[in-house]
Amino acid sequence: MSTSSALRQSAKAPIKVYGLGGRYAHALYAAANKQNKLDVVDTELTTLQNTLNQNEKLAAFVSNPSVNKQNKLGVLQDFAKEQKMSDLSSNFVALLTENNRLNKLKDVLSAWSQIMSAHKGEVVCNIKTAKALDSSQEKQLREALAAFVKKGDSLKINTEIDPTILGGMVGEIGDKYIDMSVATKVKKMTQLISEAV
Repeated sequence: MSTSSALRQSAKAPIKVYGLGGRYAHALYAAANKQNKLDVVDTELTTLQNTLNQNEKLAAFVSNPSVNKQNKLGVLQDFAKEQKMSDLSSNFVALLTENNRLNKLKDVLSAWSQIMSAHKGEVVCNIKTAKALDSSQEKQLREALAAFVKKGDSLKINTEIDPTILGGMVGEIGDKYIDMSVATKVKKMTQLISEAV
């Protein structure tokens, strides 16, 4: 009894991610953990995510509801063979296809990424800037953000360029949200001026 309880605990994800994507990601985490294939599956799903990000035609094909699921399954099985994906990953993608959930693949992959970041002790930080940071700015940012990370955890910084923020930066680190964008400052100033008139 205590052994099966310990197995259930070890298969439990380090964080809870909600929604449909979270449910599928948690199920995959439990199966991969049980088979000691977390790193393998993580690498394979990262490859799938990168491929979908880079190949717009494939991403559109996979998420198109008018395409027959058998056609999607054939294309994804060919991709899995080409990438030499494990049975666990290829069967998982086949399950999503069979259940007509490929339109939620982005949510599933996002939930998986969150779970694996927590598993690896990574603190994910999403940063938006109006233009790309140079290496010295990136170094300063990393040093400033390191203060938010507990000892033993590592920092994983995802950067995104968003010209609509005009300048400055918008960031999310863990459950904290920081908005130091020029666009927000302009909006606040405009609101103060219009209230004063």
